[in-house]
Amino acid sequence: MNATHRGAQADASAPVGGLPPASAAERVQWLREELDRHNHQYYVLDAPTIPDAEYDALFSELQALETEHPELLTPDSPTQRVGGAPLSAFDTVRHRVPMLSLNNGFSDEDVVGFDRRCAQGLGRSAAAGEQDLFSAAQAVEYASELKFDGLAMSLRYEDGRLVQAATRGDGETGEDVTVNVRTIKAIPLKLRGAAPPVLEVRGEVFMYRRDFDKLNARQAEAGEKTFVNPRNAAAGSLRQLDPRITARRPLSFFAYGLGELQGMERPATHSAMLDGFAAMGLPVCQERAVVKGAQGLLDFYRKVGEKRDQLPYDIDGVVYKVNALAEQEQLGFVSRAPRFALAHKFPAQEMTTIVEDIEVQVGRTGAITPVARLQPVFVGGVTVTNATLHNEDEVRRKDVHIGDTVIVRRAGDVIPEVVAVVPERRPEGARAFVMPVTCPVCGSHIERLEDEAIARCTGGLICAAQRKQALLHFAQRRAMDIEGLGDKVVEQVVDQGIVHTPADLYKLGVAKLAALDRMADKSAGNLVAAIEASRSTTFNRFIFALGIRHVGEATAKDLARHFGKLDALMVADEAALLEVNDVGPVVAQSIVNFFGEPHNVEVIEQLRAAGVHWAESEPAARAPAPLAGKTFVLTGTLPTLSRETAKEMLEAAGAKVAGSVSKKTDYVVAGAEAGSKLDKAEALGVPVLDEAGMLALLESAGAGQPGEQP
Repeated sequence: MNATHRGAQADASAPVGGLPPASAAERVQWLREELDRHNHQYYVLDAPTIPDAEYDALFSELQALETEHPELLTPDSPTQRVGGAPLSAFDTVRHRVPMLSLNNGFSDEDVVGFDRRCAQGLGRSAAAGEQDLFSAAQAVEYASELKFDGLAMSLRYEDGRLVQAATRGDGETGEDVTVNVRTIKAIPLKLRGAAPPVLEVRGEVFMYRRDFDKLNARQAEAGEKTFVNPRNAAAGSLRQLDPRITARRPLSFFAYGLGELQGMERPATHSAMLDGFAAMGLPVCQERAVVKGAQGLLDFYRKVGEKRDQLPYDIDGVVYKVNALAEQEQLGFVSRAPRFALAHKFPAQEMTTIVEDIEVQVGRTGAITPVARLQPVFVGGVTVTNATLHNEDEVRRKDVHIGDTVIVRRAGDVIPEVVAVVPERRPEGARAFVMPVTCPVCGSHIERLEDEAIARCTGGLICAAQRKQALLHFAQRRAMDIEGLGDKVVEQVVDQGIVHTPADLYKLGVAKLAALDRMADKSAGNLVAAIEASRSTTFNRFIFALGIRHVGEATAKDLARHFGKLDALMVADEAALLEVNDVGPVVAQSIVNFFGEPHNVEVIEQLRAAGVHWAESEPAARAPAPLAGKTFVLTGTLPTLSRETAKEMLEAAGAKVAGSVSKKTDYVVAGAEAGSKLDKAEALGVPVLDEAGMLALLESAGAGQPGEQP
């Protein structure tokens, strides 16, 4: 089965609401009823809710019981057919050549056993001294491909023109979705070159991950249902009764098999058939290879597994097929699957488990992330006990409660996440998640600003979870400019408990720093000197160094210019802050929240006590901002001023310095080798100044020289 989720299932080992049946006959009957129900949910209602792995476990158990007790095998068992009946909303199509499922393999031993059976079925014997592998001369040749996580499709071409498209359905009859499939641009309506009278192409309709993400973004923006994964999105798109809806869905297709063929000889090999498809203009995946023997199959499996997460589409395994079509015919079929092919599944990336609790984690920038604590479940090759819920809105959207059964996904190195809830398994007493109001790490208040999805801890200067990030920001060149205080040093002083807040930096001595890894006496001395030099700074640099959310360099300069003194800034309310140039409600709220947190105020006082200082001015003595509201762009090399100095002079006069020229630009200051910005300014009629012109403008406006502002 190639599904992502199927109908609800209480447990892979026990029927809903009871204990496992006592006898094999009862267990077989229960398994058949459960599998039939899942098939109906998946094929007929298009409402699957359990992962492939859980379905496969049920199916494998039924197969094993029927093998052990052949007297229990009946013609109507799910193991004797492929799936459910087609939707009644579509016309039915009887497949001229049945579309059968593949047997699954999950281990190296399964693959070796498959290779042995194929070799023996073709009359080959094991090489001397070997039980599992065959000699190079006797090794079976296989076509190895990807197992796409989409929807199986049969395309019927007559005289090279697409006349019918049908889903697999139950393998014998499918759904006629021709009108919808004709909207898929990847599928040619007319084949290239000479085409046979009848050609049925088997393949997979799927959706690229990038297209899936864009589709979900559009759905969410329109307030419509979003899809759990690309497979469900593809299946739902093909089952739309209105083809105009399907046309808006970004579906794709890969061809991988042959159904009915008239008027043309079949190619000798499966790989040649795929090459022929490509020549006719049909899309064929290039991630394929022809290999020999079990070792070749396993090498292909591991190679694909290594790059699985980098592929642009979802796969859940690889498929092996004996390459020679004549040998395929010789091996033949069992009741529901070909003997010449095997689907080798990857470890399940989605499984169901129970949410035991929902806690929050604090990230290095203060972001508060709800995390589901799970009953341990093996998924994606590892045992998972935690899964991210991203943010509070996501918890509400997915309606995740403590006690819920949920579908958990883990792809490669990606952090496990809760994909969806299985609502019919919600127990009585399940509890909704409540976002805490204080940080679980430092006790500071948690804020969620308007129009933001992420809640954050406000204790940026004290919170242990944010400690390293806060120190690196504090020390950066445009803040306190502590040269030598980089990632490695910060990591060591924090991990060893030497530094807890930025104020602790001013207690560091040469001996303590020299004891760190890869820190010699000279480097330690240089760092201590840089820390000492940083005690004398400017007001705007200090504001920026505090790491207040939404307060960048430009806003820090505006705040310093407006308030003049730190005490005035710390007690400013939102109304006072909104009077500052370019400070809006979100920034104002963030500043108020930061200084309203006692932990942050305490660290600021510790920094003052450590001797960190700057020149302050009375608000009444603040220099005017004669160029407020004017936008400048700098380009080229000025004769005497650096770009940074010119920027500081303009900003000190209240101007905004932008990076690109637009109709809103008031002046462009151009130096030597000015490029496209000058050309654009001239095209838009924006006034252009040289360095002398800029200085004259500043002088006429009464602006001071750089460095005069605090």
